[in-house]
Amino acid sequence: MSTSFLLTTVLVLPLLSAVASFTTDRQPALMRWLVFPLLGLSGLAAVWLGGQTLLQSTTETLIYSPGLPWLHWHFRLDPLAGFFLALIGIVTTAVSLFGPGYVREFEHGKQPLSVLGFFTGLFVTGMLMVVVAADAFSFMVAWELMSLTSYFLVVYQHQNAANRRAGFLYLLMAEVGALSIMLSFGVLAGFGDGFSFEAMRAAPLSLTWASIAFALGVFGFGMKAGLVPLHAWLPEAHPVAPSHVSALMSGVMLKVAVYGFIRLSFDLIGDVHWAWGVALLIIASITALFGVLYALMQHDLKRLLAYHSVENIGIIFIGLGLSMIFYGTGYPLLGTLGLVAALYHTLNHALFKSLLFLGAGAVLQRSHERDLERMGGLLKRMPWTGLFFLIGCISISALPPFNGFVSEWLTFQTALQVPNLSSGVLRAVIPIAAATLALTGALAAACFVKVYGIAFLGQARTRRVRRSSEASRGMVLAQALLAVLCLLFGIFPTAVVNALNHVTQSLTGQTLSTATAHGWLWLTPVSADAASYSAPLVFVGMLLALLAWALVFYVLRPAGRAQTRRGDTWDCGFGPLSPRMQYTSTAFTMPIRQIFAPAWRIHEEQEREMQPGLPLEPAQIRYQVHAEDITWKWFYLPIVQLLHATTRRVSRIQTGNLRHYLAYSFVTLLLLLWLIT
Repeated sequence: MSTSFLLTTVLVLPLLSAVASFTTDRQPALMRWLVFPLLGLSGLAAVWLGGQTLLQSTTETLIYSPGLPWLHWHFRLDPLAGFFLALIGIVTTAVSLFGPGYVREFEHGKQPLSVLGFFTGLFVTGMLMVVVAADAFSFMVAWELMSLTSYFLVVYQHQNAANRRAGFLYLLMAEVGALSIMLSFGVLAGFGDGFSFEAMRAAPLSLTWASIAFALGVFGFGMKAGLVPLHAWLPEAHPVAPSHVSALMSGVMLKVAVYGFIRLSFDLIGDVHWAWGVALLIIASITALFGVLYALMQHDLKRLLAYHSVENIGIIFIGLGLSMIFYGTGYPLLGTLGLVAALYHTLNHALFKSLLFLGAGAVLQRSHERDLERMGGLLKRMPWTGLFFLIGCISISALPPFNGFVSEWLTFQTALQVPNLSSGVLRAVIPIAAATLALTGALAAACFVKVYGIAFLGQARTRRVRRSSEASRGMVLAQALLAVLCLLFGIFPTAVVNALNHVTQSLTGQTLSTATAHGWLWLTPVSADAASYSAPLVFVGMLLALLAWALVFYVLRPAGRAQTRRGDTWDCGFGPLSPRMQYTSTAFTMPIRQIFAPAWRIHEEQEREMQPGLPLEPAQIRYQVHAEDITWKWFYLPIVQLLHATTRRVSRIQTGNLRHYLAYSFVTLLLLLWLIT
């Protein structure tokens, strides 16, 4: 099959899924048997086309005519586009398996299913079009399609005020970011004499204009990706969207923003400057630490995962910042290492964050709870979801043998090459960023110990949780698919690095051949003498350790059973154990909250219910903590105050006097005539 036919198939299938959604209001079963299968086929086709383009390292340009002879749509498939096309396809396939079981709760809801299916199909179409667009016009059309359709998905349950507020904030910031991206393309098009990416690559840019285009790109793509302080929409929008949409937004849409930034910086601008890398490294380090600190303070499960998306976007951009520094200072091999680490973590985050959001969606559907303080004991009631959620927790905590460890380890290996640099400033900044990354990793592990322990272990805290049951087969299968990929991409990192070498070769002309020089068994980023990691051996060692433990346990267990006396757990004289004796989310993070107190604006509430007839003896005490995002006070509130002051002054021209309005029109006409002549 030709590339043109495959690309057309990839783009048409989600459109057909969107159109087919109009039949679901009268026949809800078609959502399960037609709409999501079409979406799944588009995901599989995207994986096939993207994987083929990536592994074969081919580049092909296609031109479509929408009817205007002077405005064609240019599409380009190269290894970078192929990588992100396959990434989108993997997550879309998993969502197509998860969706049929999850949307059952919406079949008799207040909102029509057709709206959900229609905008989901268009949303996937927009993301696919962005990564293959090869001119500014088609890129911005696809970008706006992605942004607008995701807005309607965020406000799908618009009867809730939180959804409407989150949707408005998201749409506002999305349009501001799109304007910045458009201006960045405008700089390149002005010097390149054309809106095609080919003309932009040939643009003769001075360092000043290149820096302006880069800064506009950081602002625009960083706002969509969630760089601090441009992240404000993300923890508001992701929690309120349907969970399979949250998986697409966090797992894929944020990566489309990463794609746009890489395309602009490493491809269209081309010659990166080390100072850009320093600025990006500082912003990314703050983003990573800020995201994990705020995730620790959350007790809403989906909001917690949204803040972890901010953290992982910071980790990705740390790799990109290190890459720019080394490329800009004349160390292309080390720059390639940073770029490979960033791309690897982009793939990993798409997998384990989508897995976690789908797991959270299964928990939400079965228990109708999002508050960690009201969960507990879910592992007994949802064992498969609990297992796959645990894999997601281990992966995002960067623990071997899962995929998150490899990409963060590669990022650390990039930072450890700082002795090669001669600049004292760079040799001071990079270790600080590496230390921040290490602290971020430790706090992320602590956060997911809290999440898993409080939600899945212990006793159920509410009746709804006690009555919950395992998710449907399709929902479990979707989680299983992503969990297996998290394990495979962690065990065989050399295969992933070999594939990513095609991307770096097409962008910079460099490959990381040293990483796979010792075969599939050993990953050696710079050289075997500097550092090496054998993921297959680590995995085999862990399996042998588990096997040895199992043998010892089952061999010794019969002999000791007769000597073991079983009884109730010692309860310190308080009576039977109850859920109220368990750690809460707030209590678990109290020590970290005291250490990093300046990072939050904490609001505390205490409610006491007194014993009847005993006004001095409390029967129950409720304690709640809410951490307010400090960027609202430092960054957004001053902007809002300035806008209010400006609008109050501008409103003075609204006098209500007809003569004044005629005078405004007359003056405007004179100004236009003067400008024209």
